[in-house]
Amino acid sequence: MCVPKRLMDLALTLLALPFVVPVILVMALILAVELRGNPFFVQERIGLHGKPFRMYKLRTMRHAGPGEEEHYHVEDFRTFVFSPAGEVHPRLTKWGAWARRLSIDELPNLLNVLRGEMSLVGPRPEIPEIVEQYPAHYHRRHDVLPGVTGLAQATGRSDLTYDETLTYDLQYVDNHSVLEDLRILWRTAATVLTGTGAR
Repeated sequence: MCVPKRLMDLALTLLALPFVVPVILVMALILAVELRGNPFFVQERIGLHGKPFRMYKLRTMRHAGPGEEEHYHVEDFRTFVFSPAGEVHPRLTKWGAWARRLSIDELPNLLNVLRGEMSLVGPRPEIPEIVEQYPAHYHRRHDVLPGVTGLAQATGRSDLTYDETLTYDLQYVDNHSVLEDLRILWRTAATVLTGTGAR
């Protein structure tokens, strides 16, 4: 693990917590009322060196009912997108959509950063079902810690195809540095504030 990067992650996360925690709590309360249940959820993702970990998020969709469970079979990563432009997920709530647009639902990821399972910047961690379908060269994205944000998120978020996202991820793996992380964090803030690629 890169010591300067880890120190930067810890320093920036600890500095941000007094501002972030109230936002998480307020959003959690709103979502709890809207969802009529627990607004937090934990999902297994694949992290450094392909090892699974439990990632923390705010719940933005109502629970899946019978027959609504999602399974992903990817025929072609070059055209695959999770959320096609113009489509709204039927289980996405009103306040959940707002939280996603501003990436508030991802703020609990900071707990994973403190635990050393994620970095502030890196490839976004994926669910095991998708990783199992990766072409061999895609697995290089697991050579670094997954991130709360990454080069792909700072560039286009959901506007990118999966293959375009992976291209940015591998570019980051090959060229990452503390200065690059700071640049990506700055670009991410601008992307979130403008709502670019948010779905």
